Amino acid sequence: MQRVVDTSGVAPPSPAPDGRRSRWTEHRRARREDLVGAAVEAVRLVGPDFSVDDVARSAGVSKTVIYRYFSDKDELIDAVLERISQAILLPRLLGELAVERADDRASLSAVIAAFVALIEDEPALYRFAYAQTGRTGRADLVAATEHAVAGALGGLISERLIAAGRSADGAMTWAYGVVGMVQLAAHWWSAARTVSAAELVDQLTALADGGLGTLLPPRS
Repeated sequence: MQRVVDTSGVAPPSPAPDGRRSRWTEHRRARREDLVGAAVEAVRLVGPDFSVDDVARSAGVSKTVIYRYFSDKDELIDAVLERISQAILLPRLLGELAVERADDRASLSAVIAAFVALIEDEPALYRFAYAQTGRTGRADLVAATEHAVAGALGGLISERLIAAGRSADGAMTWAYGVVGMVQLAAHWWSAARTVSAAELVDQLTALADGGLGTLLPPRS
């Protein structure tokens, strides 16, 4: 039998989308997000050493259900770290950096205060994030957050320098210096508690402002 060849150049119509598959994909995504939320609550209640059983109790399901959506506990931990970073930590810090303030000291103080407030408001989530630092082959929330905040701060410093007709070569060095100073000092303070949170913010602001104040051009 002779085969008929379509020479019209018109591609055949694409198959209709599978509505059931689309609905199942969305259901699975939403269910997974719910379980991540339950895991965050388990960390708040139990602490950094939460178990999958703790998550199951928080979600009101069996442990078997958890493993339908996560291959193992490490994958669940990664999802919790992502939720903490994207929904809790970065919105606070980057939100403060995005606010226009006439005074550099006030800007530094607001960002430092936001970070210290996070330690105060979410101590279990903060300890959990640090407990996962440096996991081999896994996401590092602390490093990723440092990069994001330093990148945003470096961009602002660079803009100031360029606007003043000066080289912006030092912008990222200074940004990482400020972020690293605040992060390490606040982490030490979270256990030592030698001063109040307000005093800590004032002390770190004085150091950061004093350093940048000698390097940045005055605001016009």
